[in-house]
Amino acid sequence: MTFDKKKFQSPYSFLFGNINLRTKTLLIIALVGLILITIVINSLFINLDNITTNFAIKNSQPSFQHPFGTDWMGRDMLSRTMKGLGLSVTIGALASILSVVISIFLGLLSTLGKYFDYTVNGLTDLFLSIPHILLIMLISISLGGGITGIVVGVSLTHWTSLTRLLRAEIKQINTSTYVKISKNFGKTKWWIAKHHLLPLLLPQIVVGTIIVFPHAIMHEASVTFLGFGLSPHEPAIGVILAESMKYLSNGAWWLAFFPGLSLLIIVLLFDVIGDNVQRLLDPTQANE
Repeated sequence: MTFDKKKFQSPYSFLFGNINLRTKTLLIIALVGLILITIVINSLFINLDNITTNFAIKNSQPSFQHPFGTDWMGRDMLSRTMKGLGLSVTIGALASILSVVISIFLGLLSTLGKYFDYTVNGLTDLFLSIPHILLIMLISISLGGGITGIVVGVSLTHWTSLTRLLRAEIKQINTSTYVKISKNFGKTKWWIAKHHLLPLLLPQIVVGTIIVFPHAIMHEASVTFLGFGLSPHEPAIGVILAESMKYLSNGAWWLAFFPGLSLLIIVLLFDVIGDNVQRLLDPTQANE
């Protein structure tokens, strides 16, 4: 009996059968994306005013009526968790998009001359030398906290890796023959960037945006948990986890378990999308 490696190429083979890798990857991306969109849309329909307090059932264990249990004020933890996940995904989207915009700008700026290149490289090394959590807290506090503070803080600390990647890719593209021919024909740097650089950098930009997503979500939750992010009245996962610390010693394990597990699942779903998008954009694998 021989061992067929092709049957074990993907952990999702039991769901999608023997279809080709490109179709399988698109189905995985669509399925995971549908789950994430459903969570966000569901959170938009949850009104915080409808999450009423009921001290008669405070700190109740998970049940059919309250699958995630209730908190110290008798509020349904499932509704609070779903609302917090929607807020985390929204903040992650804003922060990742803004950080990618910064990365693209600095990557293209480094092509304008050696002094611009040295400046971008120096800024990258400077931000990489400072711990992300510390810098996010400082930026968030200086901007008064809240959603604006945490989005700006996360975005200003997550552009470094993608900028370094784009800078290296741009240097390699600029040495190509077609770029030299364009320069000989008198094309401007903006024209070269628009017609040669950006199209070739698009796969890295797309994958970079998706990869920044889970990092932004986790850092937002971490900073909020420490008390330097979103305000306590916001339905954020970090706020919920911080509140639960007061009641874990009393045996209310569900207050931290379900929100923490839900946040971990969201992060893993974004990792799945990132891995499959990278596989889809890889020309060596996309058409298998």
